[in-house]
Amino acid sequence: MTAPAERPDLRVIQPGDDTAAEVIAPIRREPGRIRTAWTAADLMAMEFPPPRWAVPGVLSEGVNLLAGPPKVGKSWLSLGLGLTVAAGGKAFGSIDTEPGPVLYLALEDTPRRLQSRMGKVLAGQPAPVGLTLATACPPLPQGGDEAIAAWLDRNRNARMVIIDVFAKLRGTSAPGMSAYDADYAAVGRAKKVADAYGVAVVLVHHVRKAGSDDFLEAVSGTNGLAGAADATLVLRRPRGSADGVLHVTGRDVDESEYALAFDPAAGAWTMLDGPAAEHEVSDTRAAILRWLRTSPGSTPKAIAEGTGLSVDNVKKTCGRMLDAGQVACETGGRYRLPA
Repeated sequence: MTAPAERPDLRVIQPGDDTAAEVIAPIRREPGRIRTAWTAADLMAMEFPPPRWAVPGVLSEGVNLLAGPPKVGKSWLSLGLGLTVAAGGKAFGSIDTEPGPVLYLALEDTPRRLQSRMGKVLAGQPAPVGLTLATACPPLPQGGDEAIAAWLDRNRNARMVIIDVFAKLRGTSAPGMSAYDADYAAVGRAKKVADAYGVAVVLVHHVRKAGSDDFLEAVSGTNGLAGAADATLVLRRPRGSADGVLHVTGRDVDESEYALAFDPAAGAWTMLDGPAAEHEVSDTRAAILRWLRTSPGSTPKAIAEGTGLSVDNVKKTCGRMLDAGQVACETGGRYRLPA
């Protein structure tokens, strides 16, 4: 076991603690014999438990890379999820979660700022006792992984660990490593902890300045980051009416897009109804898409009557949407959503 003087520490905010610090000693466990090879028949005969979800359908056990541009609201989203999962509330105001301990490493924040933000999100509700907040932690290669593992040892039913931001904890690369290998190794160290404890680890990261049509290509750094992660989530603010769109893809999660709205007064992200594409377009196009989703094969006149738009406006807009691939047109000028 590491000597007390060498123990990595998480500086944790504790109610009533003036120093706001606690040393959490890492627990070194002897590595067990882990089976890594099977015959195909043996493997098919085995029974595995289903993945543990922090947020069903969105955040599963393993490493989840959450990326977005600066000031888009990643920290508000992360803090809100930490509070929600610790209390067992509704993530994004709509997805039921199972309560369990959550560790939130807010490595760019101060206790005062965290208190202010939590007060806004909680809106008078009591703070969940299952959420632990830390403002400092050693880099993963210098004992940070052991410090997180020690907290997980003490909270065996933990559901999520949030590292905000990952750059503060990834540590330096080994000399001579390529950029790809360095990124892969950095995420891989966090993945070892996530896999060992069956917990969702969220790495908050940035996107590159240059735009990209593929949201995975927008993640800052090399493809080694997304390649090593079990899931990648990218939060964007489109030009349309939605405040944000969360793009999700991964090994245990279906590729999806969620339209989200941000309420600055409450510091809360909520999920909007309907496909994200409808919230990334103008109100007129969104109204047409909503109508065609329930009434495929409609003429411009029928769409106009159903939406309250003028027939001329619908004809012009449907023509532009057809050119953009947002709708398809059948014989007789009847529109439907693309197959």
